[in-house]
Amino acid sequence: MNGGDACGAMETPYIGMHHRHEPRENQCTSVLVKHIKAPVHLVWSLVRRFDQPQKYKPFVSRCEVNGDFAIGSVREVNVKSGLPATTSTERLELLDDEEHILGIRIVGGDHRLRNYSSVITVHPEVIDGRPGTLVIESFMVDVPDGNTKDETCYFVQALIMCNLKSLAEVSERMAVQDRTEPINY
Repeated sequence: MNGGDACGAMETPYIGMHHRHEPRENQCTSVLVKHIKAPVHLVWSLVRRFDQPQKYKPFVSRCEVNGDFAIGSVREVNVKSGLPATTSTERLELLDDEEHILGIRIVGGDHRLRNYSSVITVHPEVIDGRPGTLVIESFMVDVPDGNTKDETCYFVQALIMCNLKSLAEVSERMAVQDRTEPINY
């Protein structure tokens, strides 16, 4: 288990319920955690948008969804330069608006992430006396030929942590804007 934020007792039950991957010998897996100072509804409004990952994922420049935005829908993602890829084809595996769970699987693209799947869950918590959000993302992926498990995990963890950091920044900015709107009596 890894992540930018320390894992504690609060995360453990969620990880056990939603983030169990059973990797084969040639695969790596990890769980990452981020605490965000914004309410769940704001964070989930960004995470659940399978059709608009570029709203918070800094390496996505464009996304086009084929299908009706349901389980099984496929999105074609264009990746910004600087990464060892230009496209990724991803399928929506799970979308649960009540439990706040999103699961995707990469099914193609010009990169080395084979048999990649991830689950992201969003949970309410209190941070500094205000509504906050616990975000947990886990993944499993094949280790490419010529790489070690550690190298592969480190690369994917770095990408996810960058995405989670950006998710926190965008969500927290939205939360501040929400709080500063005038109250109509």
